[in-house]
Amino acid sequence: MVPEEKLAAVSAVQNVTAHSHREKHFSDRLFFWFLRASGLGVLALLLSIGIFLFRASQPAIEYFGWNFLSSQNWDPVAKDFGALAVVFGTVVSSVLAMLIATPMSIGVALFLNELAPRSVARLAGFLVEMLAAIPSVVYGLWGFFLLAPWMRSTVQPFLGEYFGFDFFPIFLGPPYGVGMLTAGVILSIMVTPTVSSICREVFKAVPRANREAALALGATRWESMKVSVLRASRVGIVGAVILGLGRALGETMAVTMVIGNRTEISSSLFAPAQSMASIIASEYPEAAEKLHLAALAEIGLLLFGVTFVMNAIARLFVWQVKRRVKG
Repeated sequence: MVPEEKLAAVSAVQNVTAHSHREKHFSDRLFFWFLRASGLGVLALLLSIGIFLFRASQPAIEYFGWNFLSSQNWDPVAKDFGALAVVFGTVVSSVLAMLIATPMSIGVALFLNELAPRSVARLAGFLVEMLAAIPSVVYGLWGFFLLAPWMRSTVQPFLGEYFGFDFFPIFLGPPYGVGMLTAGVILSIMVTPTVSSICREVFKAVPRANREAALALGATRWESMKVSVLRASRVGIVGAVILGLGRALGETMAVTMVIGNRTEISSSLFAPAQSMASIIASEYPEAAEKLHLAALAEIGLLLFGVTFVMNAIARLFVWQVKRRVKG
């Protein structure tokens, strides 16, 4: 091949290579900007929700001020609105749910990750995760038609007879069936898959060498799990519990169907109550007055802020566990 032909061939190869590189760089840039737009779009959506709730609740903020958080009166006829009772119902039902769900979720995660055979763990883990896929309204129907009558006829009379003390009146009062206790029980069932799945991931992050070292030093199976797994996973467990609490705070339909929907503060867990999510779901379709709509929007803004902070704290705890393990 003559030198001119060689130069032409090399030039052609260089042109093809440069063209392919330009196409590759263009596709990389396109993919990069697509990912950036997706991430910024989620942030913009979150910000727009916050702005919408703030603007919708501004009339109530200006009219009631801080008294909205300290008053428990909720009277749409008199246009007197206070969020204390619904905040109380939300906090008590969610905390009660986590008190029930936390030990159950940790036990499920330990069994599936440490004790169960692989085939059993795979099947049982799938069934536990399926609990999270059940719609909230189905939980509400089950709770209203099966759980609430059972609570009214069996559980609440038993608790009232043996644990209904005057100095600790949480188990005193007539057994309605629906109420704060029933809402806490159904919430605990709903958050168990979330907490147990995160706990399983945290337990898997603990090195196998830690368990083997504990067993080699003469620890029993339980002592090995206690020392090498639970103690090393405390921060992650706290993060899982806070994440489950964030879901319990915002649960709507199931709670609306079993909590009783009475806006008052009671010392008894048997009494009907109201949560922030349930009052929005039950009253927003029928709210006609501007101040009533603004009060419900302000409750939504408060719930949005609380759940956002809770989820951020939970993610921070879980991230800290993964960072420690990698370190």
